Amino acid sequence: MANSLAVVTGASSGIGYWLAEELGRRGYDLVVCSAGERLDAAAESFRKSGSQVVKVQADLATREGVEQLWSEVRALGRPVDVACINAGVGVGGLFQETDLDEELNLVALNCASTVQLAKYVVREMTARNEGKILFTASIAGEMVAPREAVYAASKAFVLSFAHSVRYELRDTNVTVTALQPGPTDTDFFHRAGMDDTKVGQEGKTESQPQDVAKQGIEALLAGKDHVYAASAKTKMEGMLANVIPGNVKAAMHEKMAEPVGQK
Repeated sequence: MANSLAVVTGASSGIGYWLAEELGRRGYDLVVCSAGERLDAAAESFRKSGSQVVKVQADLATREGVEQLWSEVRALGRPVDVACINAGVGVGGLFQETDLDEELNLVALNCASTVQLAKYVVREMTARNEGKILFTASIAGEMVAPREAVYAASKAFVLSFAHSVRYELRDTNVTVTALQPGPTDTDFFHRAGMDDTKVGQEGKTESQPQDVAKQGIEALLAGKDHVYAASAKTKMEGMLANVIPGNVKAAMHEKMAEPVGQK
């Protein structure tokens, strides 16, 4: 009997890498996608678990990239049992100063590509009345986030989208889970231009990506609606997110996201 098939985007590094690794350990064959140069090495690593691995090098910030990924998935002629829609990017800094093209690319990847790929996945899964979807949102999706305004808004979009689609599918055997990590030890902050911030230097050590991924996959397979992962601090912040006033959350986030030493 063939293994179940999982699709993971943003799989060449960070949380996406460990989502794929975790699924491979659990016996899933993998379709892994990234625009990053580390995809080849990641795919070789995933094969060590005995999984069949198909790698797709594609820029999911473009509609053509998402089409390329889905075409290669469909060419396998196999049902998608799990989809981890994880690819994303951040941009740090004051909105008035940040680069517009970088932020529009962020919206294209974090939001538009999520909708496009989810459309294909949901239609495929509902036709069979079976499947599990994990969206990587963020604790930032429930925050007021100065210096990460567009990123946090994109993750609020993903979180709302995940919850809404889950409700629509409540009478089916297709489940939707939102993964909400806090600061995690990946290269996210470096790519977002936030190496000189407190969160870029200290906060990300609160959670390790393999722990975030494991908790995410456990929640996905259990059919949960969401999970705060992975540190105790992230879980506490998640529980308090709708209680703390917005201006207090904004001040807390600004201290973490502004350059160290800046008043």
